[in-house]
Amino acid sequence: MKFELGRCLLQERLAEYEISREELSRALLYKPERIVDYMENKRIMPLQVAISVADTIGCQVRDLYELIEVSSGPT
Repeated sequence: MKFELGRCLLQERLAEYEISREELSRALLYKPERIVDYMENKRIMPLQVAISVADTIGCQVRDLYELIEVSSGPT
């Protein structure tokens, strides 16, 4: 099964776990602007960053983005 990334759900996860983007950026030693770039879909999180974010927040990596199933077409 193939997926494409939809919009970033980081803002929703931060609200759900009651963590501010400033707290997240401090915990990960990232500039707050970088976190905002992910939240506004200006950048896609590399896997290593997504794992660190998910671990810090307490969610699963798959919870950070909308996943859009793409049909593979005829086989």
